[in-house]
Amino acid sequence: MAVARVTQVVSSSTKGWQEAVQDALKRANKTLRNLTGIEIVSQKAKIQDGKIAEYRVTMNITFILED
Repeated sequence: MAVARVTQVVSSSTKGWQEAVQDALKRANKTLRNLTGIEIVSQKAKIQDGKIAEYRVTMNITFILED
């Protein structure tokens, strides 16, 4: 029987939400093993001078715990 854990991470990018997600996943892969899925919880943006200055993503990452 597998047991999974979910951890929430926040990432940001000046280029877009997709890059923010990719950066978070890349970083999570450095310290977590057995990643199995992600869920995007929210997408937000910082506005500066009437334009989007930063894209922010909050996501849950699921991974299987080792025995």
